[in-house]
Amino acid sequence: MIEKNADVVVIGGGPAGATAAALLAEQGHDVTVLEKSKFPRYHVGESLMPFCYHTLDRLGLVGEMDKVGFTQKFSVQFVTQDGQQSRPFYFFQHYDHPSSTTWQVLRSQFDGLILDRARDNGARVHELTSATSLIEENGNTVGVRAVTEDGSRHEISAPMVIDASGRDAFAQTKRKWRKRDPRLGKIAIWTYYKGAQRDPGLDAGSTTVAYIPEKGWFWYIPLANDIVSLGVVAERDYLYRESTDPGEILSEEIKNNVWISEHLKSGEQFGRYWTTGEYSYRSEFCASNGLLLAGDAFAFLDPVFSSGVFLALKSGEMAADVVHKAIGDNDFSASQFSEYGRELCQGIESMRALVYAFYDQGFSFSDLIKAHPEVRGDLTDCLIGNLSTDFRDLFDAVSNFAQLPPRLDYGEVLS
Repeated sequence: MIEKNADVVVIGGGPAGATAAALLAEQGHDVTVLEKSKFPRYHVGESLMPFCYHTLDRLGLVGEMDKVGFTQKFSVQFVTQDGQQSRPFYFFQHYDHPSSTTWQVLRSQFDGLILDRARDNGARVHELTSATSLIEENGNTVGVRAVTEDGSRHEISAPMVIDASGRDAFAQTKRKWRKRDPRLGKIAIWTYYKGAQRDPGLDAGSTTVAYIPEKGWFWYIPLANDIVSLGVVAERDYLYRESTDPGEILSEEIKNNVWISEHLKSGEQFGRYWTTGEYSYRSEFCASNGLLLAGDAFAFLDPVFSSGVFLALKSGEMAADVVHKAIGDNDFSASQFSEYGRELCQGIESMRALVYAFYDQGFSFSDLIKAHPEVRGDLTDCLIGNLSTDFRDLFDAVSNFAQLPPRLDYGEVLS
């Protein structure tokens, strides 16, 4: 039986929704989570940024992360087509803190940890339950209609709804708020290997970004149990120029990078090939009266810097804090969430500028650091998720090598 009333309804039990639910329930609020899937469930996006640590620490999950035995990640490195590796960006050389060691995770386990913490804190979680529409009265969102696996329909009343429905982007789709990034329409093809080569020592768990022609790239993410997650990201026209078969495409692209080809020689591909497209988007609005968007339900950025889980955790934490205040004030108007929108968009814009630079034909990290060694620290801050940094000097330097995008003029509250 689904409760008919709550303080907050959270749509989605992934990292953003589970984080928001766990923190709000911990503060004594009545929280209902509607999750369409049954956990554990598969999800891509296995590489964490170091600043994920801070939200996980607040959730009390850092110790659990270590117990699970996820692969430790100390750095990110970049590899040219001919196999030349950059000097790894070791997080601990820049930031002396436990968060400098992060993780490569199996998302089914990782997401389950956070959702279980929400349950432990008192949130009621209903799996195999899909939101179907928002309940609205006089311009305010006041609840959610949902359907369970057996077809039974329910209405849950609440003065506050957090949409954390992931790339389904429930409210964004219903309200036609989705805006795609004008230049980041890449697609991805990925799969998994068993027994592929790992670099020695500290680099055994590094995320490797390896280039292919036309500013495409591979991710190479070492996971536990001798598994590597391998994917390629590029323009659709480039990847589909000779075939539409994902396995054939990936096999051909592997030949285009010496480092990737060499590292996969000892490995064996297993499982299916996955595809997804049209990576980057942002909602026209982050909130309206009684409704707040978090995680991928608000925005998704090209995954080259592994920002997806970080932005989900961070926005889920931010959402919990601002909704807690709204409940205390008994004010659920959109204006309550203005600072949330401004801060979240500012962080996304910093990472978005770096993504644009990455894809610019005239840009390389090595050229940037050679010409401007003074910005290496700021660059590392951006790569680890320390988005409170003032990045003006960094992007002044980057602009000498790449055309940076104008700031998007949407993503804040519906006024």
